[in-house]
Amino acid sequence: MSILRSRKFKDGTVKHILFLALALLLAACQPEAAPEPGSSGPGSTAEPAFDRAPGVEAISLLGDELRPPGFPEEVRTVYQENLAQAQAAYDASPENADSIIWLGRRTAYLARYRDALEIYTRGIALHPDDARLFRHRGHRYISVREFDNAIADFTQAIRLIEGTEDEVEPDGLPNARGIPTSTLHFNIWYHLGLAHYLKGEFEQALLAWQACMAVSRHDDSRVATAYWLNNTMRRLGLDARADELLALIREDMDIIESDSYLDVLLLHKGERTAEDLLGPSGEAATLQSTTAGYGVAMWHFVNGRREEAYRLMEEVLTNQNQWAAFGFLASEAELARVEG
Repeated sequence: MSILRSRKFKDGTVKHILFLALALLLAACQPEAAPEPGSSGPGSTAEPAFDRAPGVEAISLLGDELRPPGFPEEVRTVYQENLAQAQAAYDASPENADSIIWLGRRTAYLARYRDALEIYTRGIALHPDDARLFRHRGHRYISVREFDNAIADFTQAIRLIEGTEDEVEPDGLPNARGIPTSTLHFNIWYHLGLAHYLKGEFEQALLAWQACMAVSRHDDSRVATAYWLNNTMRRLGLDARADELLALIREDMDIIESDSYLDVLLLHKGERTAEDLLGPSGEAATLQSTTAGYGVAMWHFVNGRREEAYRLMEEVLTNQNQWAAFGFLASEAELARVEG
């Protein structure tokens, strides 16, 4: 077993952290009583409140209208074919939770996030005890910048998975090896940490990602979690703990799809340079270069080079096609805090 999964933190065992995080996060969220039919809480069948112009999926934290990006024709064709298959499965079995989840996922891959939210909300009305629906709806609340709604959904998902066995989550877009690298429990804790991080709630984010590390099964998921943990610890002044974490990161880890996260962690260790990591920006930016762009910016940020950090974050935001990427979201959140 990897030390990243089994090691003890200063607060006690990983298991202790998991339950401590659960207790503190649930308390911090101050969950309300179960919503009445037609209300807007978890389990509701109401549509998310959002007054939007046609084609607008969200309003950025900086006030910009966010619309579905342009896809290369060959990519769009594949996504639409996948959606058609999911729609057919749903039409054949509209109350089946798996059919609902896949229809929502395939819809979201085309950046139709509001439609996906509506699909998941209908599914939750049918299956209020299925943590997967809250996990996926929470993810798409993050995409559309509704972080409080996301936190509420992930908190409900945590309640639902308590005492259950974890399960591998199938990939909607399989990686090069066709090996899923994440699980249901991982994704709930991971995205909960992200939602708190984007809100600037770094103490809650730290707890969530510590719990996430305890359920990270693959080097990809461990590196992804370590990336956000490192950012969070350093923002909280926990540099010694961040250094302990970095000591466990190796270049030869078995990485399938988290290369950008690993490279940024190696940058913090002095084993990469910023020039090694920075890729195309503007209209040529990719998901990887967006991830690396924010990662390098945060490396500058935690080392006191704020002006360079903000410059790189602004550069990340120059490609609106990547507005759902976590590196874009995090850059946007940082700049919104500065402007606010």
